[in-house]
Amino acid sequence: MKKVWCLGVLCLFFAFATIGFAADAGVVKIGLNYPETGPYSKQGLDQRRAAELAVEEINGAGGILGKKIQLVYRDTKSNAKVAKENAIDLYDKEGVPMIFGGSSSAVAIATGKVAMQKNKIFFGTLTYSTETTGEEGHRHVFRECYDSYMAAKVVSDYVTKTMAATLQGLAPKFFYVTADYTWGWTTEDSIRKFTGTTDKNEHRGVLTRLGSDDFSKVLGIAKEAKADVLVLVLFGRDMEIAVKQAYEMGLKKTMQIIVPNLTLDMAEGAGPEAMEGVIGAMPWTWRVPFANNYQKGIDFVKNFEAKHKRYPSTSGASAYVILHQYKEAVERAKTFDTKAVIKTLEGHKYTGLKDEQYWRAWDHQSVQTVYAVKCKPAAEVKKDKYQQDYFEIVNSMKGEAAAISNKEWTENRTRVGMPATLEEYIEAGQ
Repeated sequence: MKKVWCLGVLCLFFAFATIGFAADAGVVKIGLNYPETGPYSKQGLDQRRAAELAVEEINGAGGILGKKIQLVYRDTKSNAKVAKENAIDLYDKEGVPMIFGGSSSAVAIATGKVAMQKNKIFFGTLTYSTETTGEEGHRHVFRECYDSYMAAKVVSDYVTKTMAATLQGLAPKFFYVTADYTWGWTTEDSIRKFTGTTDKNEHRGVLTRLGSDDFSKVLGIAKEAKADVLVLVLFGRDMEIAVKQAYEMGLKKTMQIIVPNLTLDMAEGAGPEAMEGVIGAMPWTWRVPFANNYQKGIDFVKNFEAKHKRYPSTSGASAYVILHQYKEAVERAKTFDTKAVIKTLEGHKYTGLKDEQYWRAWDHQSVQTVYAVKCKPAAEVKKDKYQQDYFEIVNSMKGEAAAISNKEWTENRTRVGMPATLEEYIEAGQ
């Protein structure tokens, strides 16, 4: 009887295991490595909301190659070490073929390195450092959003023209307050290059740590420097605090404030009075589809709004597009195999939530139209039903004009001892 009982238990075990395996066979897990907590948590929340909307749509249409997507979440806390550990866990234990996410370029770069080691794919959702697809680029990383080079080019083009008119041809004096990590460094460098403010004695700057609670001291230094333009190379909660403090200190009365990389949630966090007149750059805003009749973008905004009673931000838009792009790439390749999916992505043109974009083959940057925006008057923002209509588009630039050239990209990689092609890097890495 004991043998019969044991045999029965074993049979039940294998039956349940078989059922579980059969269920898993119809599912593909995808990892979202995003900031659930920390200074970039608002951007992380928008990624999650938009990703879940994309999963609903994809699963409702049959999934990817007949497999339903199951999102597996990990909190990076905007910490590169945590992101790396999360990525190892997602690739090894959860078996995901792809991870996406970001909101810190240090996090994106760390996750991308794990993807290369594990022969998997990583999509950067919100990572603006030029290094992500530049000096640190390799075949396993794709970036859907723009980078700081593209942002700097479109916003600098607008600012230099308007400041020249304001100062009657005199050269404006800049002051930089910059986050002390890869995104901050490369963004400041790009703005300096395109505005002609590379002389750091004339156009001073201060580095600040990520997650600062008080910027009044460095803003005081900017005030003493009598700058015409205050460039806040800050993101997330850091930017919100700094912009509010700059407003409270009266700096906007004498300085034009630039926030090179803006998002809706950041503007909302700082508030309409503090943000009024602030200039920045964006790869997308919810107004773009309606202004240009981009139907996919209109549908996304409406569906997101119906679900969350607010408009989606750039961060959410990128997460949404990535999942749809991954689905299409896998289905073109007819397999989840990493090498095959990468091959079908490279050079591929697509229409996401605005006009046509494409995955550039030699650096895996999504080349796309970019926008300079100026924050609307506070009274106008407050008229909106969600008080979220912050941005007026004041300049735009096509992707090919905004993005780094192959010549400059190659020179940058050679300078730091990196191979001149992504193919060489993957072979070296393996």
